[in-house]
Amino acid sequence: MPNKNSPSNADSNLNSNATAPLSQKIKEWGLALGFADVGITNTDLSDYEANYFNWIGENFHGEMAYMERHGTKRTRPNELEPGTQSVISVRLNYLDLSSASAIEQLHSPEKAYISRYALGKDYHKLLRKRLQQLAEKIANEVDSFQYRAFSDSAPVLERPLAEKAGLGFIGKNSLIIHPRAGSWFFLGELYTNLKLPIDPPFEKQGCGPCTACLQECPTQAILANGVVDARRCISYLTIEFQGSIPHEFRPLMGNRIYGCDDCQLVCPWNKFTVDTQESAFRARTVTSSNPTMLQLDNPTLLQLWQWDESQFLKRLEGSPIRRIGYAQWNRNLAIALGNIDLSASPLSPSEKITRLQAVMTTLDSKLNQISPLVDEHIEWATAQLHDRILELSKLDSTRPGQMGAQQFELTNPPGKIDPYQTADGRRNNTRANSIKPFVVRNYYLPKKPPSKTIV
Repeated sequence: MPNKNSPSNADSNLNSNATAPLSQKIKEWGLALGFADVGITNTDLSDYEANYFNWIGENFHGEMAYMERHGTKRTRPNELEPGTQSVISVRLNYLDLSSASAIEQLHSPEKAYISRYALGKDYHKLLRKRLQQLAEKIANEVDSFQYRAFSDSAPVLERPLAEKAGLGFIGKNSLIIHPRAGSWFFLGELYTNLKLPIDPPFEKQGCGPCTACLQECPTQAILANGVVDARRCISYLTIEFQGSIPHEFRPLMGNRIYGCDDCQLVCPWNKFTVDTQESAFRARTVTSSNPTMLQLDNPTLLQLWQWDESQFLKRLEGSPIRRIGYAQWNRNLAIALGNIDLSASPLSPSEKITRLQAVMTTLDSKLNQISPLVDEHIEWATAQLHDRILELSKLDSTRPGQMGAQQFELTNPPGKIDPYQTADGRRNNTRANSIKPFVVRNYYLPKKPPSKTIV
């Protein structure tokens, strides 16, 4: 007897005409469950298969062996789940527009940038549970319904399926983009034995002549239209890659310690992004000693560097960040600390030197404490900061009446430094309020939703 958790070869006894009302109900149920969109397609991915295996053949997947492990099961849904006739594709918005500005965070050298999808709880379980709820509603309607739910957890070619299901087009940055919703959303799928009417696919890419994502990518990981070399991608390097970060990419990573959003931040379609309705995806607050409560959308690098392993595991419980482990977390932080550059700060050379010395001292506190991998990145970071201090010392020595760098004492407690704060304690907001991308002309994000008045 077939299991309701997987499709079977059994005939569903339903034709497309008979299931037209059902397909409409599926979409209504999906929207009621909180999905931003629901589309239906068939299992034919032949138009995408060659490109996928060419990408694998170029080794653009790096060390993600799971991308090639299952052969054509990824490109042929019926091989992964025999009996699959239709795929229900869904998207779920995750961008928290009420969180601290991603753009300001990215351009604040002493702050830690965490990819916006990881600010809240791990999406895998939430999305799979929501898909399960949708499946249960279908099962109550159709006795012969068989299915399997996926949320970025199995060999599924989810972006081509989403494009075929009408959820958006595959952009030049390889992400699914919807002209009325941008790209800040998760994808999920239900493989089913029901033969459902399919939705019109997106047949035309909406990027036009725009190349903002290709230009803005810090490591130039987007090689061509829709082709990303993961080995160069900061998201891959900080999350999937477990080894020593190649030296050529370390300075380009800036303060990005978990993932990267640059290609989305400069995409013009993202001015239509819709705020997430999921409280689980809103920036989480973690208990910390400095300050007492810390928001993951706005932490300083030094605040996070001070965590020991037990604090890391406890404070990130339920977060997707936790899976990279403490050593990799510190490897990423060390690079970001080494990349701190205060050249745009209004501080005097001597004040900048003091801050950089504080960072070096804090970095050294974990030397020989975690692993040789982390030590190597600490040593690299310390060398970068040392070189910057030497350059600043030259500037400082040309100013009559000022002390040399070696005579300054630590005046800013670790974790409480602001690159835009002047010596008298005031904040220079001019730059923070008119930030431009590193390469292209504009960032594109909708305005924050208005604050709700509590009566």
